[in-house]
Amino acid sequence: LTLLLVACVARASEITFELPDNAKQCFYEEIVQGTKCTLEFQVITGGHYDVDCRLEGPDGAVLYKEMKKQYDSFTFTASRNGTYKFCFSNEFSTFTHKTVYFDFQVGEDPPLFPSENRATALTQMESACVSIHEALKSVIDYQTHFRLREAQGRSRAEDLNTRVAYWSIGEAVILLVVSIGQVFLLKSFFSDKRTTTTRVGS
Repeated sequence: LTLLLVACVARASEITFELPDNAKQCFYEEIVQGTKCTLEFQVITGGHYDVDCRLEGPDGAVLYKEMKKQYDSFTFTASRNGTYKFCFSNEFSTFTHKTVYFDFQVGEDPPLFPSENRATALTQMESACVSIHEALKSVIDYQTHFRLREAQGRSRAEDLNTRVAYWSIGEAVILLVVSIGQVFLLKSFFSDKRTTTTRVGS
């Protein structure tokens, strides 16, 4: 399954998707030469929370490759124009599907004010707006990371709860089987004694 990410001059793509076992999913991005890009990903649920990641340039050159990573971040500058391809692979897993989040940022954010890059200094109001804008971007990043950590923690808790429930059911079944076995074993002892007494009396 592939997805083409259509873009503007400065853009960011945030996607959370399901990656089945023995599967590979690729995404493509048109990037202009000299553009600074950042790929950040994290496995939220599934197995050991790991996935293979690979990033290739338009000429097929491998820019980034990591195996069985839980999370990572990679920043690069496009060396040429063309379509860049990054793939997430779960082919090493035979029965566990994963939930993967990634954030692919292309280019720098445009200035808050058209005249922000002018030679003269910003006014006090403009400086305050820029500071607030940067602080809000940091808040958004923190909220995203906390949401991912909360989702991962909830997944671990649910998985642990399921295992505890299955283990409890297994223990209950074993206790039931042992109890029934003990009853039959005790009955067999008394049955043998009764048979022996009858034979001696006759």
